[in-house]
Amino acid sequence: MTGWAMNKEIGNFIKETLSIIVIAFILAMILRTFVIEGRIIPSGSMLPTIQLQDRVMVNKFIYYFIEPQRGDIVVLDPPEVLNTDQDYIKRIIALPGEQVEIKDGKVYIDGKALNEPYLFEPINYEFGPVEVPANSLLVLGDNRNHSFDSHYWNAWLTLDRIKGKAFLTYWPINHIGLLERGVTFQE
Repeated sequence: MTGWAMNKEIGNFIKETLSIIVIAFILAMILRTFVIEGRIIPSGSMLPTIQLQDRVMVNKFIYYFIEPQRGDIVVLDPPEVLNTDQDYIKRIIALPGEQVEIKDGKVYIDGKALNEPYLFEPINYEFGPVEVPANSLLVLGDNRNHSFDSHYWNAWLTLDRIKGKAFLTYWPINHIGLLERGVTFQE
């Protein structure tokens, strides 16, 4: 093989390699923007379900196909009145049209107490009763007494501010697992 032929072969290899890298980068950006994204948890508001600095996978397109459900853990853009550009992660507790009250250490939806085995500690505040407006949700952290969430905001989380559903903890290895809804009504 002559030097010219070898240079041409090396040039073709470099072009192919660069093409693969560019295509992979573009596909990764499309996936991250529209489909799935990894997030690092910066606070303890979801303890014990999600630990500080855990990494979770967020499904960014699921709510185009189904409605958010009670118990879903969501990444959200907080209401504008909070004046922050930081995303939050919280659990959906009440849906549009439901009446919510927090008293005696429990959350009541339309007068029925929720069973929430994932809570860090008993709730030590009262809230409501209030009715969740149309197109809005009430979201709370699992570490209720130390979570900056709907009961503090004096504003409703509208559905258009949900960025996606967190469904899996993937790091650290000893925390790998699916994020379950875990909420039911008490009998």
